[in-house]
Amino acid sequence: MSYGIPAAQPSAQIPVCPRHPDRPAYVRCQRCGRPACPDCQRAAAVGFQCVDCVNETKRTTPSVRSAYGGAVAAGKPLATFGIIAVCGLLYVLQWIIPNDWVYQNFAFATVYATPEYGAFEPWRMLTSAFLHSQGFILHILLNMYMLWIFGQALEPLLGRLRFLAVYLLSAIGGSVGYLLLTPSYIPGQPLSGVVGASGAIFGLFGALLVVQRHRGGDTKQLWVLIAINGVIGFVVPQIAWQAHLGGLITGALCAAVIAYVPRGRRQVPLQIAGLAVVMCLLVAATALRVAVTALPA
Repeated sequence: MSYGIPAAQPSAQIPVCPRHPDRPAYVRCQRCGRPACPDCQRAAAVGFQCVDCVNETKRTTPSVRSAYGGAVAAGKPLATFGIIAVCGLLYVLQWIIPNDWVYQNFAFATVYATPEYGAFEPWRMLTSAFLHSQGFILHILLNMYMLWIFGQALEPLLGRLRFLAVYLLSAIGGSVGYLLLTPSYIPGQPLSGVVGASGAIFGLFGALLVVQRHRGGDTKQLWVLIAINGVIGFVVPQIAWQAHLGGLITGALCAAVIAYVPRGRRQVPLQIAGLAVVMCLLVAATALRVAVTALPA
C-alpha cells in the first residue's frame, strides 16, 4: 500500500492596488472596500480611504459659501499675504535696481500727453499702489500693517477673489481721485510721482464700513479711524489726501455692490456686473479728465 504526497493547496490570492497592480495592498478603503497601496491611501476620520473616493467626495460635496457668495477661505488670508509679498518685493527692487528705474516706470503722475513726457500711461494708476517711498520706511511698514489687519477681517468674509477685486479697484480709484482733484501738470515745474498703497487701504476702510453696517455691527471705531487717518492726510505734507478719498469711495461702492445684491442664483452675475460698472465709472472719469486737460488753452 502506497501513500502519495498530498497536492499543495493553492495559496490565497494576494490583494493588489487597482491603480498600481504590481503592488500588494493589505489595507482596504473604508468607503468602497477596494485595496489601496500606501501611495493611494488618504487618512479619513476612521481608517483610510482610497484616492479615488477622496476625489469623488470633493467633486460631489458642495463648497461652503459666505453670505456674500464667496467660497469660505479657511486658514491664512493668502490674498492679503500675496499683496504684502508683492509690495515687499518691489520695495527691495526699488533699492537694488539703479537709476530709480522702478519708480520712473511704475509711479503715477498727472502727466497728459505733454511733449516732454509723452503720452498718458494709465497702467501706472494700478502699479503705483505697489510702490512705496524709499526715503520713509514707515510708509511701507504702516501700509502693510493696516493691510494685514483689515485683510484678515475682510478676506474671510468676502472670499479671496472679491477681496482682491475690492483692493485692486480701490487702488485704481485712489489714482483716479488724485487725478481728478490735483491740478494738471504745468511745464517747467518739477514732476512729482505718487506711490503707495494708501488709496487701496482706504478702500478697505470703506469696504469694511459698508460690510459692518450690512451685518448690523458697530461702526463707531471705524469712523474714528477713518477720521484720524483722513486728517493726517491734510496735516502731514507730501500725503495725497486725494488718493485716500478716491480709494475710500471706490472701496465703499465695491462693497455695497457685493453686500446688497440679492442672494441666490443671480448673486454672482450681479456682483460681477456691479463691479464692472464701478470700473467703467473709473475709466470714464479718467478719460474725461485727460480729454479736458489735453484741450488747447
